[in-house]
Amino acid sequence: MEPLRDEDPKEIGGFALVCRIGAGGMGQVFLGESAAGHQAAVKVIKPSVLDEDTRARFLSEVDSLRTVYGPFVAAFVGADADADPPWLAVEYVPGPDLRTFVTEHGPLPLAETASLGALLAEGLGTVHDAGLLHRDLKPQNILLSRYGPKVIDFGLAVLAERRTTLTATGFVVGSVLCMPPEQARGEHQLDRSADVYALGAVLLFAATGHYPYEGPTWQTVALKIEDPATPPDLTDLPAELGPLVTDMLAPDPGARPTLPEVIERLVRVIDDQGLTALQAKYRLTDLTPEIVVPQLPASAPGPAPGADAPAYTPTAVDPAVVEDDEQAVRAVPAGAGQPADIDDEPGGESGSAGPSVPGKTVLGQDGNSSRSRGSTGVRLPAPLQIAERIRAGYAREARF
Repeated sequence: MEPLRDEDPKEIGGFALVCRIGAGGMGQVFLGESAAGHQAAVKVIKPSVLDEDTRARFLSEVDSLRTVYGPFVAAFVGADADADPPWLAVEYVPGPDLRTFVTEHGPLPLAETASLGALLAEGLGTVHDAGLLHRDLKPQNILLSRYGPKVIDFGLAVLAERRTTLTATGFVVGSVLCMPPEQARGEHQLDRSADVYALGAVLLFAATGHYPYEGPTWQTVALKIEDPATPPDLTDLPAELGPLVTDMLAPDPGARPTLPEVIERLVRVIDDQGLTALQAKYRLTDLTPEIVVPQLPASAPGPAPGADAPAYTPTAVDPAVVEDDEQAVRAVPAGAGQPADIDDEPGGESGSAGPSVPGKTVLGQDGNSSRSRGSTGVRLPAPLQIAERIRAGYAREARF
């Protein structure tokens, strides 16, 4: 993560942008925060990516993305292909991507690799069930969280396919290191087996730190991938994973296993390690480091409502009501719960003021204010004055 730059927008699609969290061929990714505090990864798509035809395709893809649900797929939050700039928001996952993790900490152990593959296969299954392909599965598009791996950026590779050709045969944009032969040849009619191949390449990287084919340029790598006589490099791959990864990387799409078969064979590897699938998942998530998520700074608190309003002061009292109240008080027999003494206000008559409400001004019959020593208040009606005197009498005699 890095701070926003001067040229970066401060708000996109109702999300206040907090910081930069990544970049790619499609555009810049920001951490955004909604007005209610929900955080999302907001990808600002380069306008050059979306011509008129591709914008329509993007809108169609967005409609499909809305239907993708699953615990191992970053949830769709929102998108606007007609905005300037266009943007797409998905669930923010506070964890490192697989490439960063393996680069910094080394390859995953056997059980953790098998768990990662099984969980990702389930995640890809939800994408396929929605009628989508990922098309660009790679370690950078797999985020590790405390709850399991998350697949991101599914569907976006379609936009790249429709806008860019790198060779005369239509070599598509994507991570060539995890690309199946049919995609490397520029074929656009891909099926689910293309994602199975990419998942095999991801498993190989997770377990060894390298890809099936590598080279100094993407052209060199692509030629190796397309050549059926050049086998993938499985150096350092645990023997328990060798047969499955080999099948997943088969040049012939029809020879690759389905995702349910991949899950079954990986769970079998986990069982052979004396673990349940859930235990292996916990071991995988325990490897994920804690991530401190940046937040927008709190705004300075403003004055409380009504803080600048003048204090309330009564300005009028019905003299008749005051007179009636005083007559009622004088009519109360001695000893009927009144206090034994009433504090006199300097210069006033003893007993001329009844109980008062703290913080309020007491007005006499002539409209002038008078105060009891130590308190101020508005004169209570006669029944409340009597009740207050009785309460005060009991309070003085109480033992608690």
